[in-house]
Amino acid sequence: MEQNSEARITLNDLRSTAEIFGRHDENLVHIENLLDVKVVARGGQLVIIGSHHSVREAEQVIKQLEAYSAAGNHITLHEINYAVRAVRSGSKETLNDLARDVVVVTSRGKQVKPKTQGQKRYIDAIRKHDIVFGIGPAGTGKTYLAVALAIAALRNKSVSRLILTRPAVEAGEKLGFLPGDLQEKVDPYLRPLYDGLYDVLGMEVTQKYLERNIIEIAPLAYMRGRTLDDSFIILDEAQNTTPEQMKMFLTRLGFGSKAVITGDITQVDLPRGQRSGLIDAERKLSDVKGLVFHHMAGADIVRHPIVQEIIKAYDLAEQAKADRE
Repeated sequence: MEQNSEARITLNDLRSTAEIFGRHDENLVHIENLLDVKVVARGGQLVIIGSHHSVREAEQVIKQLEAYSAAGNHITLHEINYAVRAVRSGSKETLNDLARDVVVVTSRGKQVKPKTQGQKRYIDAIRKHDIVFGIGPAGTGKTYLAVALAIAALRNKSVSRLILTRPAVEAGEKLGFLPGDLQEKVDPYLRPLYDGLYDVLGMEVTQKYLERNIIEIAPLAYMRGRTLDDSFIILDEAQNTTPEQMKMFLTRLGFGSKAVITGDITQVDLPRGQRSGLIDAERKLSDVKGLVFHHMAGADIVRHPIVQEIIKAYDLAEQAKADRE
């Protein structure tokens, strides 16, 4: 039986200490559970107790978290999970390396930054290429980061317009008759796009940009017949396009424009037997130069930690079903 080892870390910053512990010590408990160690506070130090290997890992994780907090960042369970994965994989990329890449500052002063290496590569791909497909499960920041990058492009005058679009497909529900004019009928489908804009720009600025047509939010059908120059265009929920709609959208791109297409190929809401335009595009366009397909994974989910477990459970169930068939 391996003998317990011990390491001591002196924390000089009270804020970092509070951040590492978390509310009601939830962060500390999470570290202990993930790494099978015991962490206790003794006279201004954190004492880590456990197997030699686990103690070394916990020591590296806590030092990463301390540096991340000292730089003014807030620690959540997501940051702890990332630090643990990075240490275990031997990655030299730290939380602070990610935190240095500020995409945009929101109207409330919040800095939008990548939270995982997958998100960092996604951001880099959008900056480098004119057409990027962001494919991955819910909660990986595909749309939000694209919106943040689009707003950054508007602010630095790289583009003059931001266009956000979605196919108006019911997500497995029959909504029936919707009252109101055409815009009021399609707005429920586009609400997540408004939410992202409100979060980054604020409601007042978003409304001003919408009135001036600097930002346009419209269903995908409105894109037909147009040529979009000097624009940052985001097609969200692209798994619910048909191949014909996807071709129509991709051929709208004009000079000085950039397009980001996001979707989750595990959540296709098209009628049974109808091919997804997103899946079809990856099969047909994977060899086309100048565009890139970036896949996000469960490790890139930045919502509540249980979302990762839910997606894992669904993936396992789908795999088991495929194996039986």
